[in-house]
This record gives sequence, C-alpha cells and structure tokens, in this order.
Amino acid sequence: MAKVIESGGVLTLKLSRLEKIGALHGDISVESNHLLSKTEVPNPWTKEHLRGVRAPGTAIPYLILLGTMRFKSGKDFCAIYKRTPAVIYEFTDTSFKRWIVTK
Repeated sequence: MAKVIESGGVLTLKLSRLEKIGALHGDISVESNHLLSKTEVPNPWTKEHLRGVRAPGTAIPYLILLGTMRFKSGKDFCAIYKRTPAVIYEFTDTSFKRWIVTK
C-alpha cells in the first residue's frame, strides 16, 4: 500500500513493487515547502476529487485507481483502493498538482 513519508524536508510517496507495476511509475519525491494543503476525504471517488483521465496506470472503478490522472491544466497521482478514506496532498510548482492516497 502506498505511503507518504516525510524525512529531512522531503515528502516521498513510496509505492510497493506491485503498485509500481500497476501505476507504471516509481516513487515520487517533493520538497516539503511545495506542500499547499493536506485534506482528508471520506470518499475519493467523487467528481469533486477526481479529475481528468487515467493515463498511464490501472483502474477498476470503486476498487483500484493507480497512476496518473491527466487533465487540461496538469496531472494528479492517485493510489486509491476500494471505498476507503483518502488524503489529498496539494502542491505548487511540482510535476503533480496533487497526490490522492488511500489512508
């Protein structure tokens, strides 16, 4: 399961080996000073939270969403499982606008 680890002023999204295969992406690191907000949401599957289309990655609606969500003004990285709560990390000046990660 994906985990966000903060160490030495750097936030790292650590993915398991299977998650890396499913997301077609490796671990992601961002300096902590780029973090704008951290929000917990009870249902990450709503249109309010998800935007764009998944490319590349793996998705089975309401079961798993792993990978990059691309939209007109940028991209988000998602690691969402089942209908469990998630945390949304919002960033500025990074390759991903947000990380959406199941707790």
